[in-house]
Amino acid sequence: MSIHYASELNPEQWEVVRHGDGRCLVLAGAGSGKTRTVVYRVAYLLEQGVLPQEILLLTFTNKAAREMLERVETLLGRHPAGLWGGTFHHIASRVLRRFAAQVGYSSNFTILDEEDTHDLLRASVKALGIDTTARRFPAPAVLRAVMSFHKNAQRPLPEVLEERNAKFAPLAPAIENVMRHYDARKRASNAMDFDDLLLHFLQVLQAPGIAHSFAQQFRYVLVDEFQDTNRLQAEIVSCLAAAHHNLLVVGDDAQSIYSFRAAEVAHILQFPQQAPGTRMFRIETNYRSTPEILDVANAVIANNVEQFPKTLRPVRARRVRPQLVQATSMEEEARYIAKRILELRDQGVPLSEIAVLFRATHLSEFLELELMKRDIPYDYRGGVRFFERAHVKDVLAFLRILSNPADIAAWLRVLQLQEGIGDAGAGDIAERMRSMATAQSGAAWIPWQVSGTTLVLPPRLERGWDAFCRMAGPLQAMGDPAILIRALVRGSYRDHVEATYPNASERFEDIEQLAVFAEQYTDVAAFLADMSLQERFRAERVGPNASERERVVLSTIHQAKGLEWHAVFVMGLNANTFPNRRSVLEEGGIEEERRLFYVAVTRARDVLALTYALAGGRDAGFLAAPSMFLQEIDAGLLEPIAVGRPLGTTAWHRPSASRAITDSDDPIIVLDAQGERMPAPQRPRSFLRDVDDL
Repeated sequence: MSIHYASELNPEQWEVVRHGDGRCLVLAGAGSGKTRTVVYRVAYLLEQGVLPQEILLLTFTNKAAREMLERVETLLGRHPAGLWGGTFHHIASRVLRRFAAQVGYSSNFTILDEEDTHDLLRASVKALGIDTTARRFPAPAVLRAVMSFHKNAQRPLPEVLEERNAKFAPLAPAIENVMRHYDARKRASNAMDFDDLLLHFLQVLQAPGIAHSFAQQFRYVLVDEFQDTNRLQAEIVSCLAAAHHNLLVVGDDAQSIYSFRAAEVAHILQFPQQAPGTRMFRIETNYRSTPEILDVANAVIANNVEQFPKTLRPVRARRVRPQLVQATSMEEEARYIAKRILELRDQGVPLSEIAVLFRATHLSEFLELELMKRDIPYDYRGGVRFFERAHVKDVLAFLRILSNPADIAAWLRVLQLQEGIGDAGAGDIAERMRSMATAQSGAAWIPWQVSGTTLVLPPRLERGWDAFCRMAGPLQAMGDPAILIRALVRGSYRDHVEATYPNASERFEDIEQLAVFAEQYTDVAAFLADMSLQERFRAERVGPNASERERVVLSTIHQAKGLEWHAVFVMGLNANTFPNRRSVLEEGGIEEERRLFYVAVTRARDVLALTYALAGGRDAGFLAAPSMFLQEIDAGLLEPIAVGRPLGTTAWHRPSASRAITDSDDPIIVLDAQGERMPAPQRPRSFLRDVDDL
C-alpha cells in the first residue's frame, strides 16, 4: 500500500514526519492532528527500512496506545510485528518480566491494584502498632497518594507532606516507617504497585550492560503528551534515548494541567536547551474549532509568561461568537444551561455532542438538579454524581439523626465515622439505642444525652460515643440546615475527611455547595424531605433503558482533556473558583489554571458558552466577581448575555463585570428566568468596572 505523505498531511505535519535523526520537540496545538502526525511518523520510519523492534512509542493512556498502533497497521496495510508501543507502565512491566531478577523479584511478580495497595498499607499500619485512635492517622488512600507523589516527583517525603498535606507533616517519621514496611511486604510477596513498575524500570535501565543493550535496541523513541511527564518518567526517557539520541517528543505546554500528579511543565519547556542541535517544530493548524472559538483560546493563553508562544490557526469558516453568560445566581446559571441544551437538541444536536465542563466537582450540584427536573439524561465524568458522594451522604446522615433520632440507618453511617467505632461497634451501639428507644414507649428521647456508661458500652466504644455526644448536643439547637452543615465541617468531621481522602479540599467544597443549597430552607426536616424526593426523582429516571438514551456529558475539565464536542458550556467561571484559590499560593499555579481554562475552551467545535453567577445563595450579601480569565478576553470576541433581572436594578448595585466588557458597544441580551428575551436596559457604567474594585 502506497502512502502519499505530502498530500495526506499538511506542510507542518509533513515536515515532522520526514524529519531525519536527532532530538526534536513537536509543539502540537489542540485539534492540530497530533495523533495523525505521530502515526505517519512511525509508518514513515518503517517504510524507510527501520525495523519495528527498533521503534518505541510511549503514550500516557492505553486508549491512545491502542489507537495509534491500530492506525499504523491500517496505514501500512499490515501488522508491524515487533513494534514496541504502550504506556510507561505497560512498557515497564514488559521489561521487568525479563529482568525482574535485576531488582530482586521473580518474573512472575504480581501487580497490585488500588484495593490491594490499600489492604497492604492498612496491614503495615497495624503491624507497626501505630495508634490511629489517639490522633487521626492518614487513611490508606491518603498514604498512597503521598507516597506516589514522593516517588514520581523524586522528592523527599517530608517535603511532600509539608507542601501537600501539612496537617500530617509532624507524622513524617511514622509515615516513612509505614512506607518502608509496606515496601518490604511487597517484596516479600513478589508484588509491585504501579509506582514500583516505573522505579524498578529506571533501575534496570541504569544497570550496567542492560542500559546499553536497551539504548542500542531503540533507534527511535517517540513520546506522546510529553508535557505530562513527571521527573521519574523524564529520567526513563533519557535512558531509553541515550545511545542514538533519536528522540521525538510531542506535546503542548499550553495543555500541561497535571501538576497534582507530579507532572512538571518544565520538562517540555526546557527540552530544547538540554541538548545542542535539538530541533523544534510547530503544528498550529487547527481542524477542530471555529475561528471565533480559537480567537478566545489564543487571547487567554497569550497571557502566560512561561510558555512557547503559539497561535492556533483555523481552517473552518466563521460562524458565531462564543457567549459570555452572566446569571444572577447559580440556580439561574443552571436553568440557562439546561434550557440551551434542550434548544440545541431541538436543533438536531445529539445530547452526547453537548458537554458541560467545570473546574471542580462541587459546581455541578444545581445543574444536576435542573437536568433531573427537565428529564435531561446525563453522564457524569470524573467522579460520582453529587448526591451519591460519600461525604455528601455523611453530612445528610448527620442531619437525619438530628431531625429523627430513631433513624437507625443514619446512625449506622454516622457512628462508623467516629474515632474508635467501627462497623461492629456502630451496630452494637445502634442496637442498644433501639432497645432503649423501645423502652421509652414513644416518649421524647434525645440519644446524645445518654452517656456511654448508661448504654453499658465497652471503654473503647464509650470514648467514641461520648465524643459524638459532645458534638451533637450543640448542633441540635442550631436548627438552620445551612448553619448545621457548616458547623459539622468545623468540627471532628473535618479531621475525618482530611485523614480519609487525598482530595479533602475538593470534598469540603462539595459540602459548602450543599450548604449553599440548604440556604433555601430554614427547617432541617423540610430540607431532608426535598433531598429524599430528589433522590427518588433521580432513581426514577435512571431506569433500565437509561444507558440506551443519548446523554449530556458533565465533566471536570481534567477528565475532558483530549475530547471534543459540538457544544461546550464552561460554567462556574468566578474568581476564587477559577482560578482555584490554592493556585494563588503555588508557584506557577495561576499559569496552570490558565492552561486548564485553555483546555476547556478548545474542547468546543461549534458552540461555546462561558458562564458565571453573580451570587452564590439565597439573599447573598455580596456579588461574586467573574474569573480573571474572562477579563483577558477582548469584549468584541464574546456575545454578552445577562440571565435574570435586568442590569441596573438594585440587585446589581456593585461592580462585578470585567474591564473587557466595558468598552464593548454590543447590546446586552437579557433573558428572564425562563430564558425568554427581555427589553435590554441601558448599560450601567458602574456595573462594568474592573473586578479589582470589589
